[in-house]
Amino acid sequence: MTFDPASLDFSASAAPEQIRAATVLPARRRNIELTTADGLRLVGELALPATGEPAATLITVHPLPTHGGFMDSHVFRKASYRLPALANIAVLRFNTRGTSSPRGTSEGSFDEGVGERADLEAAVAFAVAQGLERRWLVGWSFGTELVLKYGAVAPLVDCIEGAVLMSPPLHRAGDADLDAWAAADKPLTVLVPEFDDYLRPAEAAGRFSRVPQADVIGVQGAKHLWVGEKYVTRVLNEVTAAVLGPSTGSLPAEWTGPVATASP
Repeated sequence: MTFDPASLDFSASAAPEQIRAATVLPARRRNIELTTADGLRLVGELALPATGEPAATLITVHPLPTHGGFMDSHVFRKASYRLPALANIAVLRFNTRGTSSPRGTSEGSFDEGVGERADLEAAVAFAVAQGLERRWLVGWSFGTELVLKYGAVAPLVDCIEGAVLMSPPLHRAGDADLDAWAAADKPLTVLVPEFDDYLRPAEAAGRFSRVPQADVIGVQGAKHLWVGEKYVTRVLNEVTAAVLGPSTGSLPAEWTGPVATASP
């Protein structure tokens, strides 16, 4: 059964409540469908601030689907739960081709990051068509490969402000892709766990030195999957600072108002 965000049950809170892993804050959420240039239907969700226009839009690109990555990978799910309310940021999540989640299954099959170029282009085109401005790509693991390979070249380069990378393995993306980002001169924030399975901060600093504007941030104690609320909070704060500017400060840890609790 396809998950419907309208099924979330919100209740009022008179006193401040601690924001926890399953806390869902108010937003205008709806299921969406994307159509790729090669005719595939992809499923996703768009979460907008409850009122007004968003200050920025995140287009999230999930980890490797053959190893459990999907649009509900926990950091992106929590971004959609929190950022529309806490930071006035819209969050677009989608399943790349052949990927399944509670939202549903996207058509097609995994294509090793090649056909997925059309998936990323479809997501950005959707955001443009919806009038969502200040669009940022946010990739995690495999998602960073798609962002690096396709975000700094036409047609996407003129449609985005920049990108944030979480746990980039730099397996499929190489020096030529980094050079394209350097030439595009788009902001690039790179979040690298201290104990990453593939690329750790010192090596990442060397590899990304090809991109003068890249801000490589090593995160002490973190691992590739960013497990633990302290690391989720760190990521969401870094993403918010990247897209809105460092003067925004840390996100609130408490919320007063309607809240819902997500299913496990």
